[in-house]
Amino acid sequence: MRPLISILDGNTFLVSDRRGDIEPALDFPTGLFSFDTRFVSTWLLTLDGERLTALSVDDALSYRTRFFLVPGEPTHYLDAKVSVIRSRAIGASITEELTVLNHGGEAADFNLRLDITADFADIFEIKNVRSKHGRTTATVGENELRLSYRREAFHRETIIQTSSPGEIDVSGMTFRIHVPPHGEWTTALHVSTIVYGARGEDIRQSLPSFSGTRDATAIEAEQHAFVERAPKLACDCEPLATAYRRSLNDLAALRYESLTLGARLLAAGLPWFMTLFGRDSILTSLQVVPFLPELIPSTMLVLAGLQGYRLDDFRDEEPGKILHELRYGETAGFEEQPHSPYYGSADATPLFVILLDEYERWTGDRELVMRLEASARAALAWIDTYGDLLGTGYLWYDTRNPENGLRNQCWKDSWDGVSYRDGRLPEFPRATCELQGYAYDAKLRGARLARTFWNDPEYADRLEREAADLKMRFNRDFWIPDREYYALALDADGRQVDSLTSNIGHLLWSGIVEESRARHVAEHLLGPRLFSGWGVRTLADDQGRYNPIGYHVGTVWPFDNSIIAWGLWKYGYREEAATICESMLAASRFFAGRLPEAFAGYERRLTEFPVEYPTACSPQAWSAGTPLLLLRVMLGLEPQGEHLIIDPHVPEGMGRIELLDIPGRWGRVDALGRSRTPHDSSRGH
Repeated sequence: MRPLISILDGNTFLVSDRRGDIEPALDFPTGLFSFDTRFVSTWLLTLDGERLTALSVDDALSYRTRFFLVPGEPTHYLDAKVSVIRSRAIGASITEELTVLNHGGEAADFNLRLDITADFADIFEIKNVRSKHGRTTATVGENELRLSYRREAFHRETIIQTSSPGEIDVSGMTFRIHVPPHGEWTTALHVSTIVYGARGEDIRQSLPSFSGTRDATAIEAEQHAFVERAPKLACDCEPLATAYRRSLNDLAALRYESLTLGARLLAAGLPWFMTLFGRDSILTSLQVVPFLPELIPSTMLVLAGLQGYRLDDFRDEEPGKILHELRYGETAGFEEQPHSPYYGSADATPLFVILLDEYERWTGDRELVMRLEASARAALAWIDTYGDLLGTGYLWYDTRNPENGLRNQCWKDSWDGVSYRDGRLPEFPRATCELQGYAYDAKLRGARLARTFWNDPEYADRLEREAADLKMRFNRDFWIPDREYYALALDADGRQVDSLTSNIGHLLWSGIVEESRARHVAEHLLGPRLFSGWGVRTLADDQGRYNPIGYHVGTVWPFDNSIIAWGLWKYGYREEAATICESMLAASRFFAGRLPEAFAGYERRLTEFPVEYPTACSPQAWSAGTPLLLLRVMLGLEPQGEHLIIDPHVPEGMGRIELLDIPGRWGRVDALGRSRTPHDSSRGH
């Protein structure tokens, strides 16, 4: 796996190697991207024809990076007489300052060359290796190279300008420079991207993030203000403090402005998912609502505004359904992909109702609950109509678009994410267990909203009856008595898909598990087949498709573990929840506090460190939200009416955890927790 360096601001991001170079790739999204288009695909620096090698890289900030470089291979730069500093920052444009330093006692002449190309690839053309249909042109101007792409009305452009005179051609820039002894030479490069609209304007002009004043300084100030609004953490546990701060910074960096709706939203994850995802946005919101409740309304309003209202097989759209994914690139625009938007998710719709209720419990925001009543009712109606494909009272999924729709429409949406214990794949439609838990929880929460806010007690009573019936049937049909766990799913014939997976932890979170069975579920989750020591695996290690580095069939997902810990806490399994919290925070130390999308499911005792998953997104929104939810679990934070319950259970040896200035309907409060230690078994409250 090649080490990559990224900077980002919203869904504009740049991915390079450790030298700062970008080389053409159709297998991984290196380059400069904005709104699903790659605006720079080659950005390659040489000095006198030689590639450079990185001595060090300063990438502590998400929006700025510095590369300290010397020419030649690592074995050849002892006592180098010249070095290059490459300083890069992101904002309304990308700026890169190149500084050549002459360390010799005599003046020296150098040829500095920057090769530049733009393939304007759509993110799906990289992921699925597709060729372009439009035409790319290059135009040379004074101190400027302009690269343009057109396909009918689809028009994108990249403009590279330099502050120093140079020789510019259609494939790059050359600077012939003279540097005095112990002197330096510097030039500044500015890269602007244009997303043309029908009238020839950049359709992002109205977005504040694309104003000319948005530079690295403005981004730093904005991110600082964002972090300052969050509760303050004081603790004895360095990994927790680091992960908390890193998560807040990453969540700040992942915010972007919708191109058509003008709202500030969270992108799901770099590099593949830098856009709005229904499932990811909702689950991240659930993780962060006690800390950053201001993120929630814009997300919910946008999801409600794009809620399905018709039957559209191409987009998997149905009335009441919440979208899965929204894209802005060429393949979506020309309907080569159904992502404009795409609705291939069976869980986002019940999760929408769950989030609306959870948000109100924390904030008391009655206005949003009233405003979204019709959307919430439509989502609840979808569960029992289009969601119940077989009329059995369960939530099923099967794509309406077999050509390029998603087959698996649960969170484990890779092709092999749902399998029998022996590795066989079930036929469609499928009803995964956690979907039933979400539907159960959505009905109960919808009932509370109906009774408390919508003045509809009859509807509330009906939802509660339906939830009780669903819980009874679920515990009858999904429970595997001889193995004492819930099946992953039911297949099209109603048979149990009998693999042991992390999905059973989501059932605890939803509350659909019978109390008498919760102990068995907890034992499986923390047992050796599922628990690696670093976290709960997606699939138990004795199942047919288990692969410790398989995307959904054996890896450990931090977001998944945060939901599991929350579920264990809800059923009173505080020690087990604390174990997962400790394992996740221990793993975060090896990722500089930034938990990735997923990591390998190898045993902790074998590796002594969590093994990276090669193509994991990082940062990723629901991984960034994980430390926040773990902190909520450890402190036992739970809103109950006008009060906040604080019931801490901090893992052993973690010491004191103090969270100050927690926002909510009760004003702002503080919470204190103290772990047991070998010398002190007391707990603080």
